Amino acid sequence: MSDTTTDGTPTELHEVTHTRVYAASRELIFACMTTPEHLTHFWGPVGVSTPIENITVDLRPGGAFTTDMVNDATGEVYPTRGVYVEITAPERLVWQEAGSDNDHPITTSVTFTDLGDGRTEVVSHQTNLPPHYVSEEAQAGLLTSFDKFAAYVEAL
Repeated sequence: MSDTTTDGTPTELHEVTHTRVYAASRELIFACMTTPEHLTHFWGPVGVSTPIENITVDLRPGGAFTTDMVNDATGEVYPTRGVYVEITAPERLVWQEAGSDNDHPITTSVTFTDLGDGRTEVVSHQTNLPPHYVSEEAQAGLLTSFDKFAAYVEAL
């Protein structure tokens, strides 16, 4: 498994790219990222759950992608509301969600590359991130989400 992170812009809005390799087919990884029955098992950082009834996936351009993550300790809810922009199964997903600057929605692009040996490289690229999304703490939390995803995929 490999991770890389880059902060691409010196302005108020930032970019982050994470690359990770998973020991599963591209089709399975894509299905996990687009199916509530899978997403409920790993979506969100450690210490947060995402009940299946809090997940909406309308997998088409213009369709909704929403989650309500719940803090396991406090019950606090963290909503995410996105709209799919591009879907090329099983190669690419792009969605946008409102950030703190509604003129610049956060865009997440995920590419899935079949490495030819049963493994899939997943590159997640986010743009228009406000500064608190690229803080060391926020990025560490995001990386725990990828760890949860890896553990879930390994168990399948």
